[in-house]
Amino acid sequence: MARSSSRSISSWATCLLPCYGGRGSNKLTGCNISGDILPSLGATAHQPPELRKWKYLISPYDPRYKVWETFLILLVVYSAWICPLEFAFLRKLPRAPFVVDDVVNGFFAVDIVLTFFVPYVDNKSYQLVDDPKKIAVRYLSSWFVFDVCSTFPFHSISLLFNRHEHGLGFKFLNALRLWRLRRVSSLFARYTDTGLYTEHITTLVIVTVLTARHRLEKDIRFNYAVVRCTKLISVTLFAVHCAGCINYLIADRYPDPRRTWIGAVMPDFRDAGLWIRYVTSLYWSITTMTTTGYGDLHAENPREMLFGIAYMLFNLWLTAYLIGNMTNLVVHSTSRTRDFRDMVQAASEFAARNQLPQQIEEQMLNHICLRFKTEGLKQQETLDILPKAMRTSISLYLFFPVVQGSYLFKGVSTGFIQKLVSEMQAEYFAPKEDIMLQNDNPSDLYLLVSGAVDIVAFLDETEQVYGKAAEGELLGEIGVMYNRPQPFTFRTSKLSQILRISRPKLMEIIQENGEDGQIIRSNIQQKLRMEQTLYFRMHQDGPAPEFEERLNP
Repeated sequence: MARSSSRSISSWATCLLPCYGGRGSNKLTGCNISGDILPSLGATAHQPPELRKWKYLISPYDPRYKVWETFLILLVVYSAWICPLEFAFLRKLPRAPFVVDDVVNGFFAVDIVLTFFVPYVDNKSYQLVDDPKKIAVRYLSSWFVFDVCSTFPFHSISLLFNRHEHGLGFKFLNALRLWRLRRVSSLFARYTDTGLYTEHITTLVIVTVLTARHRLEKDIRFNYAVVRCTKLISVTLFAVHCAGCINYLIADRYPDPRRTWIGAVMPDFRDAGLWIRYVTSLYWSITTMTTTGYGDLHAENPREMLFGIAYMLFNLWLTAYLIGNMTNLVVHSTSRTRDFRDMVQAASEFAARNQLPQQIEEQMLNHICLRFKTEGLKQQETLDILPKAMRTSISLYLFFPVVQGSYLFKGVSTGFIQKLVSEMQAEYFAPKEDIMLQNDNPSDLYLLVSGAVDIVAFLDETEQVYGKAAEGELLGEIGVMYNRPQPFTFRTSKLSQILRISRPKLMEIIQENGEDGQIIRSNIQQKLRMEQTLYFRMHQDGPAPEFEERLNP
């Protein structure tokens, strides 16, 4: 049902479909089709998402807002590293090191304010919700309180109570900044549901990396194996980092420093440099995680023993997760993406082997990209499992208004349009794809539901655009009705949804309804006279006889 189509990949907007930069270049580029959302089927919801006329709204598809989101991701990576480090190692509280934290908190405070002005896509209707009240209610009832707590400068407030150091209470409050990991993961939620894993700090990192992986796996600029390995390494390193910081904190707070895992080998460890203490903690953490256990660093008191037990139990879960994740992704979850990548590679090699023009190669690759996107919607599969009567009812609801508004079917009976609609199929065409070519034999009649199409003709070996087809207009009706070669080439100028009905089925319906057939013939005669007028105005110095004959059936 959803057919893919072609255009230059580099000009797509922001939905990360995997794309190829064209033959002659090994560069792989991310591609986008109409801002992540394919137009809904039918005339009732085919318009692209548009913001209401309120000057303070920020489009979630605005490139500037996407740059802002990327900037926040970098800040979260910084917060994920510095927060455990401050929690464990910075016993003193000099003001200077925390100035950066205050600046970072300021950026996230700005983002909290911006969230009240950013429309969102409803999970059920897939429509862009731009009502300011609904946006505010949704945010206030979900993550607003947690975002505020993760942004509040607790360490600066603690200076008001103690000039040199602060207790564990303020440190735990300051650790709420790790909640930002959940906030970043929601930025990637358009590709995967991440709502099941929000209880553990380390799992939040796993969620964030997993969602980022879903985005990167479909971008063939990156090696698929490298993306997966990077994900697993990131999760492991963060777990090692957090465990090392927590274990050092236990030693630092223990009453007898010499009866600690680090004090036993480094009695004056508190006077050592930050780098030495941090590297030593990471060394203990990684040897424990890998179950190497050299024995040089080991638990010396009950607190450390309890934490060591908890950490090793966590490592069992993490190891099972890493192995299971790799196995499951490779065997099951990656099959569709892998098939897509193989198809792109095969198409690229086919174009290079046969020395096809770059335009044709790009059309092939864009066709595969859009097919990958539309197949993920499973629209045709959903309709196929339904009874015929139900499919007909759905088609009438979706397509009846746009078919009835077409000039060719004005004045015909309702029963005729119902028969027509029940035989139509919807297809998607990417920008710059040829729907039909000039001089092609008529096989199908097309109706443009959404998007835009250029009407192109080749005269004297030059390509000229004679007009544009807007939404609701027919394509190729002259050739279909008179069984003659198509007088024009129809080429999409942006992502378009088009209804198609085969010529034999259309003529069969017309023959069964004689009166409606007469009305249709009258309507197309009026259209032909308009086409001839347009043509002669553009060729006042002498029209081409062969082309003029095509306009005269």
